[in-house]
Parts: sequence; structure tokens; C-alpha cells
Amino acid sequence: MKNLFDIHCHIIPEVDDGARTMEMALKMLQMEYEDGVRSIILTPHYRREMFETPKEKIERQFALLKERSEATIGSDLRLYLGCEFHANMSMVETLSSRERPTMAGSDYVLTEFSQATDFSFARERIYDLVSHGFIPIVAHVERYPQIRKDFGNLEVLRDIGAYLQVNAGSILGEEGFQIRRFCKKLMKNDMLDFVGSDCHRTNKRTPNLGPCVEYMEKKMGKAYTEHIFIHNPQKITENIG
Repeated sequence: MKNLFDIHCHIIPEVDDGARTMEMALKMLQMEYEDGVRSIILTPHYRREMFETPKEKIERQFALLKERSEATIGSDLRLYLGCEFHANMSMVETLSSRERPTMAGSDYVLTEFSQATDFSFARERIYDLVSHGFIPIVAHVERYPQIRKDFGNLEVLRDIGAYLQVNAGSILGEEGFQIRRFCKKLMKNDMLDFVGSDCHRTNKRTPNLGPCVEYMEKKMGKAYTEHIFIHNPQKITENIG
């Protein structure tokens, strides 16, 4: 399958715990391209006291990566700038003042929580984002035990206006049987909105959308898989809520 989107990855070099060099970043982009990916939203971490790379440096590195990608891979690989925003109490102010980017300049915000976060905190942050005109995508929702333990929690977040993203590796079983079963249940209940690679390197946490697409096509069918990997992500780049 071609024309896939990856909406969650750490490929911009030297800005977080993802790609270490420009050469590594270009190799990761090539791996994505070979998997059929043609649109990538690059989402470096923003987390206070952990990942606070200046926005200007991120934008510089993004521009350089885009230039190098067009020269070595081709102009049909479209790159967009985003952010994986670790939720905090002032995230609306940070986003509203454009101190950190949304997803591809849209209203969508890839929103990460701590693994130990409780549901009430997540619900409050999601509500705050939605009430200020943002569209939250809960990053790798399978990682949060207090949220995933009750499907009622997920329904509440979606009713507020959030979308749910899981990592391709989790669907493929890389995080264990329980996480894989949770992902299957999300798909069977039509509660999965996006899949991302969340790739970080070329030797571990690598780009892996190709194998995930093959698996999902077998389990859920081609139409469903296109919906998750093409049609839903197009709504981000076109800023359709």
C-alpha cells in the first residue's frame, strides 16, 4: 500500500532522543519511503525539564532535513512539522502563543501523558484543549494503564473530542500480548483513529509502518487500513475536524 502517512515519529536530527545525525534521519526517511509512506508529520518531543529544544533550532533542522530529503529521496515525500506535546497545565497558552507547533499547522495536537497519569488529569487536559479550539490526538494511548483499563474512559475522551493513536509496534506485538490484545480490541470496536511509527533510530524503534499495514490488511481489510493510514491523516494536513 502506498501514499501512507506517518503522524508520529522522531526523525528530525539532534532535537530530542530520536535521530542522532542528519545521515541517520535521511536513512529513516528512506526506510519510511520504502514502506510506502509519502507524507510524514515530524513530531519532536516537547516536555518541560526534559525536552526543551528551542523552537528555532527545531525549525532550522526541519528545513535542512526537508531540503536534503528532496535532493536525495524525492519531492514526492512530503514532510510536515509537528510536535509531541507532553501535557501540562499551561499547554493551551503555549500552543496559542505558537511557542510550540501544532500538527502540520492545523488545530490538531499530538498529546502525550506520563505512563502513571490518572484518568482525571488526562480528561481535564483534553477538555481544556477542545474548549480552546484544539483537536487532541492522544499519543500511544496503549501506554497509559489508568486510561486503557476501562474502555469507558476511552469513550469519554472521544466524546469530549479527542482522537486515539497507537504505535505500529504495539499492534505487531512488540510491547507484549496484553498491549496487542488492547490494540485489537480498539480496532474491533472502531475506536482507533491513527497509527504512527513513533520511530526513533535506525537500529531500534525503527520505522515499521509497512509490516503493520500488511498485518492490519489481513485482520481488518484494505478499506479499514486505508482509513487509518491515509484518509484520517489527510484530515490533519487539510485541517478538517
